[in-house]
Amino acid sequence: MANQFQLFKRRRFSAMFFTQFLGAFNDNIFKQALILVLTYTAASQLGVEVSILNNLAAMLFILPYFLFSALAGQIADKFEKSKLTRFTKLLELSIMVIAAVGFVFEWYALLFVALFLMGTQSTFFGPIKYAYLPQAMHEDELVGANGLFQMGTSLAILLGMIMAGILTQVPQPLYWISATVLVIAVLGYFAARSIPTMPAMQPDLKINWNIFTTSVSTVRYLYSLRFLFFVILGNSWFWFYGATFLTQTPEFSKVILHGDESVVIFLLTLFSVGVSIGSLLCKRLTKNQVSLRLLPFGIAGLSIFAIDLYFSLSGLSVDVNSETLIGVGGLFEIAGSWRVFVDLFFLGFSGGLYIVPLYASMQAYAPKSHRARIVGANNIFNAIFMVGSAIFSIVVLNSLGMALPQLFLVTGLLNLVFGVFLYTKLNKHIQHDSIQTHDDELNRDD
Repeated sequence: MANQFQLFKRRRFSAMFFTQFLGAFNDNIFKQALILVLTYTAASQLGVEVSILNNLAAMLFILPYFLFSALAGQIADKFEKSKLTRFTKLLELSIMVIAAVGFVFEWYALLFVALFLMGTQSTFFGPIKYAYLPQAMHEDELVGANGLFQMGTSLAILLGMIMAGILTQVPQPLYWISATVLVIAVLGYFAARSIPTMPAMQPDLKINWNIFTTSVSTVRYLYSLRFLFFVILGNSWFWFYGATFLTQTPEFSKVILHGDESVVIFLLTLFSVGVSIGSLLCKRLTKNQVSLRLLPFGIAGLSIFAIDLYFSLSGLSVDVNSETLIGVGGLFEIAGSWRVFVDLFFLGFSGGLYIVPLYASMQAYAPKSHRARIVGANNIFNAIFMVGSAIFSIVVLNSLGMALPQLFLVTGLLNLVFGVFLYTKLNKHIQHDSIQTHDDELNRDD
């Protein structure tokens, strides 16, 4: 397909795109509103460090991916995907009712429960949407569809955070946040009603409801497919890397830049727009082929601009003793701030070049009968790496006493080491382990 945006004319793509877009949008309104409340209000009320509360929130959201992803993959392989999607959207609506009660009454414990439940809902939706794409798309549409999905996810995250920032500034913010997440959950359900029927890939599958044994079995199966195993390690590293940066953004904005909530949103905008542009360019740069040729450029960019972010932040001179937090306009007046902006944009851009080829490879090379379970295994590793990111950040910042710029520097250096390891392993195994599964995929009956 010459223009990937033509996919929006096809209901088999657009319905799922807007369903996942609205879901990610709602997730991030809720999560970012909660983080802003924790950063600017709850931390002082509860007498707990901001970094501990924010990293605890990150771990609670991602923990269900570790616990339930293998089960979610089995369910997505066994049952028809449009009905499963509608069911998960009804779950989202129910969870947002709980979240609304938590916000209105300022019950932080209930909000943490809702956060865990939203992570659970996302866990069950993930294998559905990523196994849906290669089933619904033709071979020459897969890279473009993944680029659009990644763009949509990045924009949904960005817009959700912007919306959360706006809602926290209006009168009676907790009521507005509650009403907004409920309305978007309803819209997501109606978008899901337009998803066409997609036959179950393995309707006779007997589900193992033991989340521990089925997780072990799924990971063991993935490990037998060595190329896919390293593709998924690469995917998971991206989420480790991204979580390490994005989770710290509110504190980074407040402590280093002495900025208000608008500065948080501005910095996240730079990163998210970069991811979107990098993701969309993947189709053109790979000539619409499932290929890892862009991966080295993504790896290099993620390290170069993380390391430069350390130096650009170290060179800033900000009056952190002022009682008034600065806005975006004041941020532009700080000498050297443009270098920080460039680093954040190209961190996102490099991330787009890195992640889209890996997701497309995972979908293209996964055996058709086990595709959703491969996505489930991917989510297990994503969860491990993201929880690891939260623990890593707490250790570096709280136990080792490093500053946030030093955390970014260490992460950039680790990325360089991991990236060389990953690219070496992928090149070693792609010819030996993936050709047969790819041939099966090319012969699939759409």
